[in-house]
Amino acid sequence: MRALAKRFFAVFKDFATNLCVAMSQREGEAGACNLKTGVCVLMGWMSVVACSLVLLGGPISGQAQGAPAKSPVKSKTAANAKSPEKPASAALLPDAIAGWEAVAPAKKITDATEADAANAAALREYDFTDGMTADYKRSGETLGLRALRFRDASGAYGAYSYYRQNGWPKETIGSGATSDHNRVLFWRGNIVVDANFSQIGPMSGGELRELAGDLPLPQGPSGLAPPILSNLPKDSIDPQTTHYALGPASYAGSGGVLPPEVVGFDRGAEAVTATYSLRSGPATLTIIDYPTPQMATAQEARIRDYVKAGSQATPAWPKPLADSDPASLGVRRSGPLVALVSGDAIPDESRKLLDSVHFEVELTSVPQPMESEVAKTSKLLLGIAALVIVGASAALLLGFFLGGGRALYRVARGKPASTVYEEEFISLDLKEDWSQTPGPIDSPPPKG
Repeated sequence: MRALAKRFFAVFKDFATNLCVAMSQREGEAGACNLKTGVCVLMGWMSVVACSLVLLGGPISGQAQGAPAKSPVKSKTAANAKSPEKPASAALLPDAIAGWEAVAPAKKITDATEADAANAAALREYDFTDGMTADYKRSGETLGLRALRFRDASGAYGAYSYYRQNGWPKETIGSGATSDHNRVLFWRGNIVVDANFSQIGPMSGGELRELAGDLPLPQGPSGLAPPILSNLPKDSIDPQTTHYALGPASYAGSGGVLPPEVVGFDRGAEAVTATYSLRSGPATLTIIDYPTPQMATAQEARIRDYVKAGSQATPAWPKPLADSDPASLGVRRSGPLVALVSGDAIPDESRKLLDSVHFEVELTSVPQPMESEVAKTSKLLLGIAALVIVGASAALLLGFFLGGGRALYRVARGKPASTVYEEEFISLDLKEDWSQTPGPIDSPPPKG
């Protein structure tokens, strides 16, 4: 496109120069700047403008045509720049980390029973997929690592909260971490790592942070934490006491307040519990999320009747509910959520905590790993439209300049602007000027 435009520019320039010279010679004023030569200069500048538009149209159309073909590459590059994490299929445990060398190749785990026989049912509820175990040595010390991978981040957080006991201190590793003497537990993405040191050192936390940074992460919705956590009131909460459950085994194993059959996990419920340090005493808040508000309404009535039954309830109250002050117990529904407060806080504070639970619809934006087809199509259409507009404009301008230039050239030579008004025909000039007049004729007249 640029080469063609340059050729047009050269042709227009020569045409304008020759036109100006011809008219100047015809008028006899080669150095003067009269009206006709001014018209020629104007035509030259108009030609330059037309060619400039063509030059500008070249890169625009080229960019429009090239955008759809290059967009997937740009999308992948941008995704890698913003998300330097490894793909989810990468190995969970390395052969060496921060000076620790593996004693033997890491052992792969594909069954929840092999990962943790005592808690296999809970791991299945959290959608356990696979895992790895490995033992490391360094300078006479040992380190045992167990990495468990789940279908999404909700399952990983649930398993982390299941293994974490209330009162364990908080650590800053991955998305969340805790420790118990020589044991460190943390989670990141859809992976939970359980580390057991023979001896904790000042650099143990940094070594595990390095391991957490190398863990493969899931993409899209699989990397989001459980949405139900956002419904927990933030005031006076102890973050190290939250437990997220997706089934009866995980709920009972993490110290649930209600019997699992009363919660209704068979209806697709999920639950979260947390302890609050109120002024009058500790209180435990349980939030159960059901698929629909209608299910929540039915389960609210069932839970309320169970709490009111007291010692006559069937099944019997679990220990966390039996140790609570009956006057502080309360049940409330908000949308698809059913909240239960228990503990030893005074009724006013318990009621205030219960009333602070509100269901709010939240829309989460999930980043797209690649450019959508709609964006590709729109870019293609815009590119085609820009190309058509530039081409049509260039054609009109070229037609106007070429036709108008020829008309101005004819007018400058004293001819009509269009050849329509000329009657061109071939004429023969047979007229001859005589040099002498013929004399009288002396011959006699004819007879008869």
